[in-house]
Amino acid sequence: MPTINFSGVSRNFAVKDGDFLALDRVSLDIEDGEFVTVVGPSGCGKSTLLNIAAGLTEATGGDVTVDGVPVRGPAPERGVIFQQYALFPWMTVTANVEYGLKVAGVGKAERRRRAREVIELVGLTDFAGALPKTLSGGMKQRCAIARAYAVDPKVLLMDEPFGALDSLTRVRMQESLLDTWSRDRRTVMFITHDVDEAVYLGNRVVVMAARPGRIQTVIPVTLPYPRTEEQRLSPAFAELRAQVWHAVHHQPAPLEGLAP
Repeated sequence: MPTINFSGVSRNFAVKDGDFLALDRVSLDIEDGEFVTVVGPSGCGKSTLLNIAAGLTEATGGDVTVDGVPVRGPAPERGVIFQQYALFPWMTVTANVEYGLKVAGVGKAERRRRAREVIELVGLTDFAGALPKTLSGGMKQRCAIARAYAVDPKVLLMDEPFGALDSLTRVRMQESLLDTWSRDRRTVMFITHDVDEAVYLGNRVVVMAARPGRIQTVIPVTLPYPRTEEQRLSPAFAELRAQVWHAVHHQPAPLEGLAP
């Protein structure tokens, strides 16, 4: 059974002149342990699709299940990481990571143990007592990832988490994320605008088309893990990048009559 199953998912939004169809009958399976990246033009519904999986937005048609259980709202088995870190500025790295565990009623000793574990996993042990204002952008995002990991989610839903970072930090964060993922192979759905990022991270790249949002194609990434700098510079990577780029940037005209 797929970990995440989107079955005929649609989403309408009310606008001034009627309804806007943001997603049109999207169907997609993401298997246990897969790292699936999703790309597409602006306004194609990538974030809306992720928010439906997170339980933050309701579908107006179709169903989403995680491990066969219908999504009816947020739940601890679905960790969500956004572009904005949303860390509590008055809390240390440890306190931020422990927060979700505290809300869940986990005891102090166990909270501290699990926080130490995931902080080490993302390479922030030396900054466990630091406040967010003293951290770089990449370190703040690693703290946000550790906070999501602390509650031991079955899946990670990541919405352009590295979009606000400079290019060098972004590459380092991609490498750090894959290193973390390789240790436990959690199921990941990762939204991005960056074609190189989509190819470098993913087992498969889902390319979406806009107006209304729908899946145009799914491209398997045949590069083996662990991914390396040599792979990023290889002819095989360049060929995959070109394939995804063409699918994203040479799309047919939006369907008429389905959106304003």
